[in-house]
Amino acid sequence: MNWKTLEFDQLSARELYVVLRARSAVFVVEQSHVCLDADGRDEHALHVFATEDMARPMPILAYARVQPGDAEDPEITIDKVLTSPLRRGDGTAELLIERVLDAVSERWPGRAARVSAPLGLRGFYEQFGFRKTEGPYLEHGVAFIGLTRQGHGGQPRVNSRRRARNGASFVDTFELL
Repeated sequence: MNWKTLEFDQLSARELYVVLRARSAVFVVEQSHVCLDADGRDEHALHVFATEDMARPMPILAYARVQPGDAEDPEITIDKVLTSPLRRGDGTAELLIERVLDAVSERWPGRAARVSAPLGLRGFYEQFGFRKTEGPYLEHGVAFIGLTRQGHGGQPRVNSRRRARNGASFVDTFELL
């Protein structure tokens, strides 16, 4: 697994293409979110992702977009969080969030970060110090909550835990496209 943390201008054309393709595969095809994914926010964001074999049509294993806040709303926003269906439940999502939080701490020390997530992922984000701050509310017909992690130094990070797949089967949307 090859991890990268890049500004928009640092992304190669191939990297941008496979990131957008992965986001479309997960959010539009798999989760049926009918929306414009290329929403005009990528150019000012930090892109954290893991790849494997860039020659494959869908090499993205995990991805998150990190948007800096502004004077009116200084919180860092973490969104477009995904893992490849083939990597769900194996600890890749935990590694992704750890990398994202490292990038936030490095680039914007002391700043709070927020994420909007399906209600069922509350415990996942809480293990990283996020706490529920809003919701639940409906987004794409699914109950979501807002979670915020305060940006103070020295907060212990959770060690990566490898979770068993417990026999669950996953649709490989990456191979369908």
